[in-house]
Amino acid sequence: MPVAVVLAHVFVPSGDIWQHLSSTVLPDYIRNSLLLMLGVAVGTLLIGVTAAWLTTMCQFPGRSVFEWALLLPMAMPAYIIAYTYTGMLDFAGPLQTSLREWFGWQYGDYWFPQIRSLNGAVAMLTLVLYPYVYLLSRAAFLNQSICVLDVSRTLGNGPWKTFWKVALPLARPAIIAGLSLALMETLADYGTVQFFGVSTFTTGIFRTWFGMGSAAVAAQLAAGLMVFVFALILIERYSRRKARYHHTSRRHQDLRRFQLTGGRAFLAFLFCLLILGLGFLLPAFQLLSWTIHVADTVIDAEFLRLLVNSLSLAAFAAVLALLLALVMAYAQRLHPGKLVSGAVRVAGMGYAVPGAVIAVGVMIPFAWVDNTIDDLARSQFNYSTGLLLSGTLVAVTFAYLTRFLAVSLQTVDSGLTRITHSMDEAGRSFGFRPLQILRQIHIPMLSASLMTALLLVFVDVLKELPATLILRPFNFNTLAVKAYELASDERLAEAAPAALAIVIAGIIPVILLSKTITRSRKLKLAIDEN
Repeated sequence: MPVAVVLAHVFVPSGDIWQHLSSTVLPDYIRNSLLLMLGVAVGTLLIGVTAAWLTTMCQFPGRSVFEWALLLPMAMPAYIIAYTYTGMLDFAGPLQTSLREWFGWQYGDYWFPQIRSLNGAVAMLTLVLYPYVYLLSRAAFLNQSICVLDVSRTLGNGPWKTFWKVALPLARPAIIAGLSLALMETLADYGTVQFFGVSTFTTGIFRTWFGMGSAAVAAQLAAGLMVFVFALILIERYSRRKARYHHTSRRHQDLRRFQLTGGRAFLAFLFCLLILGLGFLLPAFQLLSWTIHVADTVIDAEFLRLLVNSLSLAAFAAVLALLLALVMAYAQRLHPGKLVSGAVRVAGMGYAVPGAVIAVGVMIPFAWVDNTIDDLARSQFNYSTGLLLSGTLVAVTFAYLTRFLAVSLQTVDSGLTRITHSMDEAGRSFGFRPLQILRQIHIPMLSASLMTALLLVFVDVLKELPATLILRPFNFNTLAVKAYELASDERLAEAAPAALAIVIAGIIPVILLSKTITRSRKLKLAIDEN
């Protein structure tokens, strides 16, 4: 429904506002969005693929720690790392202040990179989005047949030749998938680009909605953003159009890693430490330092209320998403026809749609329903019903489910596919009905998958900013919104406690993801041994 509403508004007359935008800022929206995508694509590919190869196929000091620690930047939302680095690198930040004190410089005496710029936004987004490429690339490298890598070794290829000529081409589908996810998150970002003053489609949607009061033009800009998203999906599909990637053996032996020594080992260690430090350790330490400094004045009853609001809303949305995913995945198992499978696939497409687009697509129809009911009540009963859907937590929760249902659906479905159908047949032989089979057989066996799905949606909802900003009720704030508001007022230290709480909550699913990947390789090894 949200996507249909947005696309339908392409044909709604918008008066002079669209002409004004197209002649002034629309070219900037398009250019900046393309440049942002290009910069993030290059950065995430270079960092993600290189780190995945080093931690999977090479042996060097600290590798076992880096293989899971390099996922930690996923817990750091882009807008939070942007606030943190701005506080550290701005003119009044500790780094530039120290430089002026040491060298006696004044304003204008020296050049320093401008953090609040397009290049700064590219750097911030790259630091937190490279784990998408790293995660899927590492999974692909782990699951590659050892035989084909051994053949490369026997031909005299070292680590880098094996990487370029064998492993990289085989991992291309996974790399492209990870890159597509990173670029979708780039297009969906609002907090970073808004804070850095970079005009993109997401900032344009907010300006036209709140500044010009035009829902139609906001929807048309959202449709323009959807064009970029659909283009990414098509490019990803086209890149795999007729290519097929098969393993040459079913044997999955222990990986024989390339032993790096001397300077190569040091460079590998330094590379991994650098991206981990810039993407997580340094900003997390700065957030902790600010939090300790302002704890006495900021962590009060109001902060606890924000914490309760955020946790309860995220938990409620996560439980609903889990229940819906369980129903859909089990229905698809019971009735694997085209109709049910197609409906489930459509329901799980929301993750590709930016939060700002979903918010616009939810607000317009919900507001129409509210106004229709209110007009009817006024004419028939002389009573105003007020806002029943729009401007309430109903709209916020609906938007969360639309966007994040795919996360829980994919996790639950993947867990169900690992349960053999003979378990269902055994349940039916005992006279169990489908609901009893689900409750007494599948749910106990799915406990790990269900908990993972719950945690992933919980953290995604906790971090979501654009949809919450547009749809939240009056006088209702979350940690993400509060951090955004304080940072927008340049009160970066006061925004730290809320930001740090979001980061801490995001660490748990990141560790679970890393363990899942490693466990999948061990499971294949155990199956082969048996």
